[in-house]
Amino acid sequence: PSSSTPTRWSWQTILMGACFLVLLLTARHVSIRWPRFFWISACAPLASVIVSTLLVFLFKAQNHGISIIGSLKCGLNRPSWDKLLFDPTYLGLTMKTGLVTGIISLTEGVAVGRTFASLKDYQVDGNKEMMAIGLMNIVGSCTSCYVTTGAFSRSAVNHNAGCKTAMSNVVMALTVMVTLLFLMPLFVYTPNVVLGAIIIAAVIGLIDLPAAYNIWKMDKMDFLVCLCAFAGVIFISVQEGLAIAVGISIFRVLMQITRPRMMIQGNIKGTDIYRNLHQYKEAQRVPGFLILTVEAPINFANTNYLNERTKRWIEDESSSGNKQTELRVVILDLSAVPAIDTSGIAFLIDLKKSTEKHGLELVLVNPTGEVMEKIQRANDAHDHFRPDC
Repeated sequence: PSSSTPTRWSWQTILMGACFLVLLLTARHVSIRWPRFFWISACAPLASVIVSTLLVFLFKAQNHGISIIGSLKCGLNRPSWDKLLFDPTYLGLTMKTGLVTGIISLTEGVAVGRTFASLKDYQVDGNKEMMAIGLMNIVGSCTSCYVTTGAFSRSAVNHNAGCKTAMSNVVMALTVMVTLLFLMPLFVYTPNVVLGAIIIAAVIGLIDLPAAYNIWKMDKMDFLVCLCAFAGVIFISVQEGLAIAVGISIFRVLMQITRPRMMIQGNIKGTDIYRNLHQYKEAQRVPGFLILTVEAPINFANTNYLNERTKRWIEDESSSGNKQTELRVVILDLSAVPAIDTSGIAFLIDLKKSTEKHGLELVLVNPTGEVMEKIQRANDAHDHFRPDC
């Protein structure tokens, strides 16, 4: 391997990276402590690149374990729309790759946008972000451009430099264009470790430990998502980190859909109010009644779970052996059920038949408009429920 691409740890690289990282963090601290010196933090990254490049050039540090950028071609990509091929041999693979890449790019772009929006207290329109990213990639594909998204590292550097408006992107684009056309030879001896130090210094300012602690206190599952995203971004890449976090979040949503909250309610003595027995200690069971409530839509994904849990409660109540509190009526509160599908209607019908076999009465109370309408349609077809249910 060449001297510019070492294959083992280099203490020279670690030393240079640590020194410039300390320099960048110090400049940032000075700008925060004394706002009139804001220009120090803004100029520190460029100064680091210039100084490190001069040091490598003067001391031939590339021969002592320091990895450098090396020679890069000048110029912009030529138009390549005439090279687009729709060969059936590769079309399927191209569509699969494009779909996965597009989802990851959109996820990263929207996530990064919302991160900085929360820091600067402004709103991000996800639809506009997606349209912008899509348009950029369509135009960029005509010049063989790399997939474009809202890069976290470059956004952090932009934020750390004190940029306020989208005009900074125009200035940055023009600067990159001029650099690609005329200034690329100047970066031959720029060490890669300094570029990494610039990104690390910018990202460190985005780490909010108190917010992470609050997430831990409020919701352990959300903290797990946060921790996995952080570890994935640090140790793998931004794309994989976001993919892991999104995957865990989707799994959590599926768990909430397939295992919705279902509770036994009791009466608060002296009132007509019924609340969750496990949440309100003053709530008491009503003898002879099993009052259940579901706090989720009832659909094909959770009917089996609801059916099994309801029948288990009915069996437990029926086998208590106390004649004074013998179960007679099962009340299902549907006030927190916003929607129901045909599988949900089938669940209610099956539950009614099951309660009748046990000599019990099933009462449905407080259904919402949509739920009531579907129950009435099912009742008109087969007359499963009495009109007063």
